[in-house]
Amino acid sequence: MTDIPNVAPELPERVNPIATLFPGYFALVMATGIIAIAAKQQTINWLADVLYIVAAVAYAALTVLVVVRLVVYPRRLVADLTSHAKGFGFLTIVAGTNVLASASAIIHGWWSLAEALWWCSLPLYVILVYSALISDVLRRDKPALGAGINGSWFLLTVSTESVAVFGALLLAHHPSDFLAFACVAAFCLGLVLYLIVMTIVFLRWTFQSLEPTEADPPAWIAAGAVAITVLAGSNLLAARTVSPRVDRLGPLIEGLVVLAWATATFWFPVMVAIGVWRHIVRKVSLHYHPSYWALVFPLGMYGAATFKMRAVIKLAGLEWAPKITLAVAVAAWAVTFAGLLAQGGRAVSKLSRQRGSMGDHT
Repeated sequence: MTDIPNVAPELPERVNPIATLFPGYFALVMATGIIAIAAKQQTINWLADVLYIVAAVAYAALTVLVVVRLVVYPRRLVADLTSHAKGFGFLTIVAGTNVLASASAIIHGWWSLAEALWWCSLPLYVILVYSALISDVLRRDKPALGAGINGSWFLLTVSTESVAVFGALLLAHHPSDFLAFACVAAFCLGLVLYLIVMTIVFLRWTFQSLEPTEADPPAWIAAGAVAITVLAGSNLLAARTVSPRVDRLGPLIEGLVVLAWATATFWFPVMVAIGVWRHIVRKVSLHYHPSYWALVFPLGMYGAATFKMRAVIKLAGLEWAPKITLAVAVAAWAVTFAGLLAQGGRAVSKLSRQRGSMGDHT
């Protein structure tokens, strides 16, 4: 009788998680960093310190992962960067860098580190914006509007305004007329980009059928994009005393800040309604995905921006808003972070079982 060789069953090919790293994962840094800033505004120093550490560790870890992906899986990274649906997600790297820069300056007074991060964000902004945008414009095989446009396109505004947010803080610390001009230019460009993207997205939402799988958390960046515009403009207004250029434009900037704040406030009920329709009416399961950090970020940004706006335009009537928003943002952050930890625990457990199974077959 012929012996049957002991052949181990073929295991399904595993794709390295780094190869498929979510392009918008730096939204974790954005959300954590801005809530840390909001906590500092409310003088909850222990919370600001803890969240700053989480943001800094996440930034370092994600930077390593992105560099490894660039070196080991360059084709996958370039494919995502030149994708209509995924390309602008990489702009969370720019926004995350500038949010961490702002947090470093505001929470700890580490201006040298903050300025270094800001300077690093500028070439990243140019490379990532134009790589994604030019590839989308020039490629021949373009997707349909519904498949190509999503909330991540609002990161064009978020990343642009993030440059202005810290630039305006730096302006107040180191006055410079050219820096003032650059910050005002970034502030205005961010608004223009918002109007372009919002027009496209609004037409998509209102004139084409919307599937629940499409109404993902990045849609919340519609509110976050104008909220960060409020913060950028408010930081500029805070620098009026050291910049004659900004002072001359003060009334215009204040009007645009109020316009952006009203727009952000207007969008939150729509975002909540979409979430209720998606998860309760259409019963889409609610489980952790890194895109949910794009939901946490607008909550934290709205609170921090409202606090700063109140201070610079001397508006006492909204004193309650940043406090309530901070509580909601912290709760959303805690739930999302718990989901991240749970997913990480499951991934480690699964890897251990797979290694044990492979050992049994050797």
